[in-house]
Amino acid sequence: MKKILDLISSRMEEAFLACGYEARYARVVLSNRPDLCEYQCNGAMAAAKAYKKKPIDIAGEVVEYLTGGRDAGAGGDGKSTVMFSQTDAVMPGFINLRLNGSFLADYLNGMQKEQKLGLEEPGCGETVIVDYGGANVAKPLHVGHLRSAVIGESIRRMGAYLGYHMIGDVHLGDWGLQMGLIIEELRERKPDLVYFKEHYEGEYPAKAPFTIGELEDIYPCASAKSKKDESFKERAQRATLRLQGGYAPYVAVWKHIMAVSLADLKKNYGNLDVHFDLWKGESDAGPYIPWLLSDLQEKGLARESEGALVVDIAEESDPKELPPCIVQKSDGAALYATTDLGTMLEREKLYQPKRYIYIADKRQELHYTQIFRVAKKAGYVPKETRMDYIGFGTMNGKDGKPFKTRDGGVMRLEQLIADIEEAVYARIQENRGVLEEGPEAEGSGTGMEMTEEEARKTAKRIGLAALKYGDLSNQAAKDYVFDLDRFTSFTGNTGPYILYTVVRIQSILRNYQESGGNAGDAGILPAEGSAERELMLELTRYNEVMETAFAELAPHKICQYVYELANAFSGFYRDNKILAQEDAARQKGWIRLITLVRDVLTAGIGVLGFEAPERM
Repeated sequence: MKKILDLISSRMEEAFLACGYEARYARVVLSNRPDLCEYQCNGAMAAAKAYKKKPIDIAGEVVEYLTGGRDAGAGGDGKSTVMFSQTDAVMPGFINLRLNGSFLADYLNGMQKEQKLGLEEPGCGETVIVDYGGANVAKPLHVGHLRSAVIGESIRRMGAYLGYHMIGDVHLGDWGLQMGLIIEELRERKPDLVYFKEHYEGEYPAKAPFTIGELEDIYPCASAKSKKDESFKERAQRATLRLQGGYAPYVAVWKHIMAVSLADLKKNYGNLDVHFDLWKGESDAGPYIPWLLSDLQEKGLARESEGALVVDIAEESDPKELPPCIVQKSDGAALYATTDLGTMLEREKLYQPKRYIYIADKRQELHYTQIFRVAKKAGYVPKETRMDYIGFGTMNGKDGKPFKTRDGGVMRLEQLIADIEEAVYARIQENRGVLEEGPEAEGSGTGMEMTEEEARKTAKRIGLAALKYGDLSNQAAKDYVFDLDRFTSFTGNTGPYILYTVVRIQSILRNYQESGGNAGDAGILPAEGSAERELMLELTRYNEVMETAFAELAPHKICQYVYELANAFSGFYRDNKILAQEDAARQKGWIRLITLVRDVLTAGIGVLGFEAPERM
């Protein structure tokens, strides 16, 4: 169904055209003075210059048309209803608008009858690749991996909800120097392994010669050693080249590394409820790289510079000089840029996406600028294909520095999740019977008789909401402070607060049904009070917010919306005792209204990547 602003704008266009003015002046926006009106049109002032009239005169003509018995049109459910209860021309030429209560109620009733609450699906099955993993194998996920995973998962879900064919790729770091470092460190620790016997011709063992715990110790040890021991570093570089060249013993070691690492990565991403359609890595680009390098040279795009192969990407319009993109090192090794370009070739061959979305640390902006330009210049990606890069800021501690453990180390992601779950569990224990007047309070949703098992399960779900919402409620590019106490609070702009609103509504609906209530085919009625009307107006913004958030790749806009909707519900809830309402028709209308609130909130948090528990 059409967005509410589109319906209003369509009516205003009709009025402007009927009065002899171009429809482009009829744009309607939300009012910035809600005390005066709900929507406003400022086009009369722009039209005044074109038609050489006073803005207030044009506004007056339009208002006169709307109030002259011609303000009728279909609401959200197709009914013919007067759209406006207020149309005022205000100096110097504003047109202030207020929706008719019946029209507003009809629109919400239409939302309830539509799939996805009336959300249009602009995606139409268009394929979009989202690259949002980027973790290196052989290393545990740590807090530095959080933002890419959480933002990327939300973007993937948002797009899918809007009808796009979203393909999420973890794109693991599995083909660079870290592989050579692991191989050389493993050689030093276990020199008798068959992988290091020059003339070994038998089959390689099916079982890995290390556990995930050993592997996670091997890499940091090797990395530290390479910074002090130049000969070790050189051996690791040679091992990397041999691996990339297909040397069988090292490929066998690499397969072990991948098998052990993938199992651990899938478990930890699963704990975040982050999912990928593709578990590919840089290594998958390997078969494309020889052709890629040859093609770039044949097209005259790649040139030699100090023994390396580079592609110039600078353009005259650039505000500052951009360095060329290095696609092959002087020793013949591939770089991130090389494998990223090779990955694009594979993605074009297999999926032909209409759009690419990459999520990575904002400090990598130059890298993505370079590979996007090379891909377009070389024709690997069609010129019309949209390529977006979301550069995110850092998650910092209260000291304003990148988040660390208490002893200054990098915290593992699984530890961070465990800490949040424990904090939420403690709050659940504290808040039993306190969040409302008591367990008998209407729609309290509190878990007075919650078992230990249910409390732990609930803490896990709320903790995930606290973590994800705490991250996503900030604009991606901005740094933010990780505040455990604030993120896990059941009040304020937090994930637990949004969940508590859903749980409270669920409790009201459950109590209503248990008392014999049945809203049946009842519809939402025109609002009687200001809080009820505010809640209804918030609901009308749903499909516009969902579309805009994905168009701008801005999950924080959905966070802001669900918070404002939850607040609007709280205001309505304070003013109206739903279960004690004696007017049965009004009560049924309220039940339908809060059901819609629940469904919209559930849809919003669903694309953010978390869901509400049964109780809190």
